[in-house]
Order: sequence, then structure tokens, then C-alpha cells
Amino acid sequence: MDRRPTIADVAKRAGVSRSSVSFALNDRPGLAEETKRRILAAAQELGWRPSRPAQALSRGVAGALGLVLARDTAAIGADPFFPAFIAGIESVLARRGDALVLHVTEPADEEATYRRLAADRRVDGVLLTDLRVDDPRPALTGELGLPAVVVGDPGGAGGLCAVGLDDRPAFAAAVRELAALGHRRIAHVAGPQEFRHARRRRESWELAMREAGLPEGPVLPGGFTAAGGALATRELLTLAPDRRPTAVIYANDLSATAGLAVAQRLGLSVPGDLSIVGYDDTPLAEYTHPPLASARADALGWGAAAVRALDEVIAQGRADDVALPPAELVRRGSMGPAPGADTDAPTPITVTTSTATPITTAATTVRNETPC
Repeated sequence: MDRRPTIADVAKRAGVSRSSVSFALNDRPGLAEETKRRILAAAQELGWRPSRPAQALSRGVAGALGLVLARDTAAIGADPFFPAFIAGIESVLARRGDALVLHVTEPADEEATYRRLAADRRVDGVLLTDLRVDDPRPALTGELGLPAVVVGDPGGAGGLCAVGLDDRPAFAAAVRELAALGHRRIAHVAGPQEFRHARRRRESWELAMREAGLPEGPVLPGGFTAAGGALATRELLTLAPDRRPTAVIYANDLSATAGLAVAQRLGLSVPGDLSIVGYDDTPLAEYTHPPLASARADALGWGAAAVRALDEVIAQGRADDVALPPAELVRRGSMGPAPGADTDAPTPITVTTSTATPITTAATTVRNETPC
């Protein structure tokens, strides 16, 4: 047969009506066992398999989940965290034949996108990522009757189920180990503070510094982007010697990788002159030179857990918050002892600019590039 077999083909092979085939394939009562066995045998012989869209339609569901991203299309593939998160979602959906409806939109069109998804019944529920401070989306999905799960901390979830993890252990471990290596000036390159997860990571760094008894080092915005991380690193390394950090903890791996490259272009040794720690532990981290120390957040598992939580919300009307294993520090070669024997005193660093690639503020675009 050159085409996919249908219920009509099964009915013809078994010598029964299409309604009888439907009863048998959906395991509904009302058929003699012999008739049911004959129908199932015919379906197997023909290689018939159920049509997921048809099943969804018969149950009054869409057979799809939604993900709306208010960001540039170019930014979606720039950060390795995001494809891994999507892969985690698909690892659950693909097994059952459901789809992910992905919309990339401008911030001004974000609300209208959710309204269209709800009005057209294109999805059974949505995952809310990149949660902002005073984010209107939890209330909007409630107004639309659209099942939703927040990918992030429950503090801004507005009563929705939240799937998140604790950043603090990873930052505490990074600061503690850097302090043990003699570092006293530890800077932070932060994500955009309108995003709750960027604020949470900065607060985790601040808390870790206090717990280690260290003064807070300089904080510069990195925007979760390579350009932002590069610019922030260059600014940090041109500070006066008594303020220049000997270690930098970044809010994500993309900005940290760019910072690593800038430090090396400026003639610095990593970790001899500067230690660097990222966040996300993306696959690229262990292949940089030196390998990038990072906080592992398991993007793949995060995506899968978010789908399972949303399934429960769709089926039961609610679900408990899900606390994933906390982020943990992955120690790699970009962490090392602070330069100089007297680590409490400012350590001179000679910055060679002849091989540096100029980085201008005008060229820097600060955008969020991690889902949570």
C-alpha cells in the first residue's frame, strides 16, 4: 500500500463497519471478542497506526504545547542553553506524538500571541519562560483559561505551578573555593535585572560574598550575551589596580566564554591572572581553553520536567511546584589561585591591548538568552 492505511482499510480487511473498527481500536465495549480480535489482527497486518491529530480532535484537545519567546530570532540559537531546553521538551512530546508550537515574537505582540493561541485552541497549555519582574503573563493565562506552568522560581508565578531550581549552592561553592584560592576581589557580570532569574543569580552572588566575609566586588551588566560579556570584561580589566578583580563570576556561559576570550586577547592568563566561572554548564564549556568552570543547571532535564508539570495542570487543573536539584559547581581549569603571594594586597596586572579587538558600547545588545 503506497499510502498510510486508514480505518476504512481496516474495516474492509476485517469485513466490518468503520464504527466497529473505531470501537475495537479505542477499546470500547459493545463488540464480540472474536470480532474485536479480527479487527485488531487486520490493523496489525496493514500496519495501521493511530493519527495523533485525529485522536486529539476526537478528545477535544490540540495535542500540542505552546512556548512564546519575546526575543530576536538570532538570539534563539546563540546560547547553547536554549536548544538543550527545547530538546528536553521534545524528549517528552516526541514519544507520544505531540507537538511544540513555538512562537518568536516582539515584546509588543506578546499578549496578542497568547490571545490567539487561546482563541484558536492551538495548544492545550503553555510554558512561561524568561519571567520578568511584575510579569503580566500569569494573570493573562488565567484570564484566558489557558493552562500554564512557570519555568522559574515560584515567587513571581502568581499562583501557577513553577518548575525551578536553587542557584545559591553553586554561587556559594564558587565564591568559597575562589576565596580559598586567595581571591578577595570577585566581580559579577549580571544578566538584565528586569528578569527574575538574572536578579536571583545576582542576589545569590551577593549572599555568597557576604557568607565568605568578602566585600562585594564590582557588578557590571552583561545582558546574557557574548557582546555584553565581552564589554563588561574589558571594563573590569581596565579598573584601577586596587579595584580590578582577580576573578569574575558570570550570569551565564555565553557571557563567560566571551569574557574568557577578551581576557586572553588582552594578554592575560586564565586562570593565572584571572579566574572565570560561568553558569549553565553548556556543552561548549568543557571545550574552551582552558575549560570553563560553570554551574550545572541541566537544561535538558528542566525542559522535560516542565512538560510533565504542565501535563498535570492540563489533566488535573493544578500541580504542585517542582523543585529541581540545585545548581552545582562544575570545577574546571578556568579557576585557579589568585595571582601573587600576598592575596590581600592589590595585584598589578599588565593589560596588553595591541591584539585586542575593539568593543564599543554602541555595538552591545543586551538581551535575555536563557529560558530560566
